[in-house]
Amino acid sequence: HGPYQPHEPGYGLDQPGYSPYEDEIPDPQARMLAIENAKAYLLKTSTKSGLNLYDHFANILTKILDEQPKNTVDIIENISKDVKWAQFRKKMDTLRDEHLIPPTFEAAEKYKALFFKEGGEEEHEVLEEEMGQPSLPNVMETAFYFEQAGIGLSKDESYYIFLAFKNLINVHPIQTCRFWGKILGLEMNYIVAEVQLREGEGEEEEETGEEGEENTAEEEKEMGEGEEEEEQKEKEPEPPKSTYKPPPEIPKEANGTGTNKYVYFVCNEPSKPWVKLPPVTPAQIVCARQIKKFFTGRLDAPVVSFPPFPGNEANYLRAQIARISAGTHVSPTGFYQFPEDEDEEEGADTYEENPEFEPPPVAEMVESLATWAHHVKGILKQGRCVWINPAQKPEENEDDEEEEEEEEEQQQEETGKPLLTLISEDEGIKNIPAWTVQASTNLIPEYSIAILQSNRWPGAYAFASGRKFENIYFGWGHKYNPDCHTPALPPPAEAEFPSGPGITETVDPTVEEEIAFKAAQEEALAEAEEEEEEEVEDD
Repeated sequence: HGPYQPHEPGYGLDQPGYSPYEDEIPDPQARMLAIENAKAYLLKTSTKSGLNLYDHFANILTKILDEQPKNTVDIIENISKDVKWAQFRKKMDTLRDEHLIPPTFEAAEKYKALFFKEGGEEEHEVLEEEMGQPSLPNVMETAFYFEQAGIGLSKDESYYIFLAFKNLINVHPIQTCRFWGKILGLEMNYIVAEVQLREGEGEEEEETGEEGEENTAEEEKEMGEGEEEEEQKEKEPEPPKSTYKPPPEIPKEANGTGTNKYVYFVCNEPSKPWVKLPPVTPAQIVCARQIKKFFTGRLDAPVVSFPPFPGNEANYLRAQIARISAGTHVSPTGFYQFPEDEDEEEGADTYEENPEFEPPPVAEMVESLATWAHHVKGILKQGRCVWINPAQKPEENEDDEEEEEEEEEQQQEETGKPLLTLISEDEGIKNIPAWTVQASTNLIPEYSIAILQSNRWPGAYAFASGRKFENIYFGWGHKYNPDCHTPALPPPAEAEFPSGPGITETVDPTVEEEIAFKAAQEEALAEAEEEEEEEVEDD
């Protein structure tokens, strides 16, 4: 606006000593009233924040005069925001201030130990160079392939798991190692590593376990002998012994074979230590098929179920891992072959890579399930991969041998599908096929990969691209069931003892019958005495 004209209201305001109210006498009371009304308006409290404009302006001016920033007029809005934000800060205690740790700092501190290189890693690298085959799996490469199908974890978590695997192989004597997958839990999750130890390591642990069992058996025998001696001294009548014979216990498969072919390590988070799972037994697998329990994330948690599970959550986790591996671990048909000295009919458990394998195109692997095969043996109803007769023992008496022959006739040998069976022979669930296969992308088919998904075990996936393939699992560890899970019913009640004349309660006799019975007994005694006297006289 240019200079004010004489007829405009603002004319002369810039001149010193001029006032438009010179011809009027000001009223001081009216001015004070206007000032008080203005201040009362500025002191009105906001219904949203609880602040007032008067105090806010005072705090802004105090902050500006204390800090005296440059170009205050350009940053007045930011100063106003800072003053408001300071009003809503958590008030600290004057005695002890509460130190709040940001979540990003907590996460960085948690995985900090994974990024330090320990002294034993250099020796492990030298051993790998001598053996020629690295035991550390390339977790990031596997995550890259599965990421093309929208499967897997975040890149950060995959890299943390990669570092955790590096720490695992530095601590334990591992020959081969593989990222098996991740099983979800209610409180914590399980990261699973499938491991094959070097020769001799697993056998030593098994021997120590057997020695412990023998020692406990000897102690039990000694205790039993001591109890028998005490009973003989007391010469008390023994209670009736039960004639029930429990069914023979099915032995577990040896380490390195069948369901215990691999050793499994688990941890809840990559920063936590790895824990070795115990070997699985046939009884645990049989019971795991009849129950359905969510994992908690604590290996020592009890498994409350019916039928009762023989073990804790660590054993239940190991049984589910064995079941999932037996049903979902697949490879391209022809990638593995049996060694020349073993036959397929004998139920061979070993295989080797086929150097002459030519990978089929991705389009063929997507169209036909005959291009995929199982490379893990299936588990029989007995809970083992190889059937065994539990009634057969080396040294028995002749009577026991006859009983065994009768039991052997009743028990029929189980035979499962041989190793490297095509997945096209797998049975579906009602109208749902056992497997679903698709390409990772239809837009660029020449660079797509084949993705296989299991419908019997939701969360189990496999990919194949050329000679590269991998299996992985992300899920709750449960098999798909189209119907609601129905727990097993308790066994029927035992039948009553058969009634007979020897155990049936009779009616109490009357007084007359008792008198007659006593008189008959007295007569019988008198006759017996007379006969004895006659015999004595005859002698």
